[in-house]
Amino acid sequence: MVWLQTVIADLSPQAWEPPAAPLVAGCFVCFPRGEHGPGAAGDPAVAAAAVLLDGRVVGTRIVHGAAGAAYAPGLLALREGALLASAVDSLDPRPDVVLVDATGRDHPRRAGLATHLGWALEIPTIGVTHRPLLASGAWPAGNAGAASPLRIDGEVVGCWLRARSGARPLAVHAGWRTTAAIACDIVRSLSLVRTPEPLRQARRLARTQRSSPAAG
Repeated sequence: MVWLQTVIADLSPQAWEPPAAPLVAGCFVCFPRGEHGPGAAGDPAVAAAAVLLDGRVVGTRIVHGAAGAAYAPGLLALREGALLASAVDSLDPRPDVVLVDATGRDHPRRAGLATHLGWALEIPTIGVTHRPLLASGAWPAGNAGAASPLRIDGEVVGCWLRARSGARPLAVHAGWRTTAAIACDIVRSLSLVRTPEPLRQARRLARTQRSSPAAG
């Protein structure tokens, strides 16, 4: 996995050019309530994906499965990657870009789960988290929509984005085929709430379904 992350990080795919009204998806994995520690391979899990157009949900997918591994820092793709890939890859319509609850270039090997997932599915991705992993940068101005760069060793790998005036900003990460500027613009174009709507919808679906029996 480490070797593959290094290979993915060294690739130079053509930057994505967003269409005027992109289909934006979000994806999310839920594990059983009360789980503590790193978990284990085989833990039951539910992955959900939702795709939106102009703020309306136009497609969803729910996948029941099992974690591929215990959680290990920098290797989240081993635990969640296959589940998320299954959910996103079966979405109809197919999204133009996917928001992932994970980092992208902000990673020890510059290939966090958001980047890895996009590479695997050949689809642009953006990471959205509550804090950076390794990157750092001053917070932006206090008004909604304000942004400031997140850097690692001088490289801009994402941005802080203020979702609401006075609220703690989100960390938005460049992923597969997305620059920090593109990632920030896409998330800013969505409803500016604490969690961007595509991710919120995917999280809601996963949490609703995690206690349901797996589909046959």
